[in-house]
Amino acid sequence: MSTVSKVIGKKESGILSVSPDTPVFDAIEKMAKISAGTALVMDGNQLVGIISERDFIRKLYLKNKCGQGGAVKEIMSANLTTVTPDDELDTCMGLMTDKRIRHLPVVEDGTVAGIISLGDIVKYLVDEKDFEIRNLQSYISGPGL
Repeated sequence: MSTVSKVIGKKESGILSVSPDTPVFDAIEKMAKISAGTALVMDGNQLVGIISERDFIRKLYLKNKCGQGGAVKEIMSANLTTVTPDDELDTCMGLMTDKRIRHLPVVEDGTVAGIISLGDIVKYLVDEKDFEIRNLQSYISGPGL
């Protein structure tokens, strides 16, 4: 059984977060500096939203929703779908497909434990399959061959 906690365990630590009042362009700059596609929006210790490159393009640029100096809270996605570390990856992929999202905040006992992307899940599953294939090849080859 592959769970969210296994994916988080293989990722680099650290969660990019911004406050709701952070200027959008500052948030995008922070994301670009670390090649992140998303940032969590935190009001203190509380998760209140998520901002992604998609939000920036669709809401700010294409619809000019908050002009040049708008705040993250004006374009963030606030109706969040979250998962726990114990959730199975199949469940996460189903949520992402059904809701047409690519990132899921991971929350445990009200505290943000991380964030996973569809890419993180795919990479984890491919690595697991590669490991299984190598083990099977080794088993089939037998000792000393």
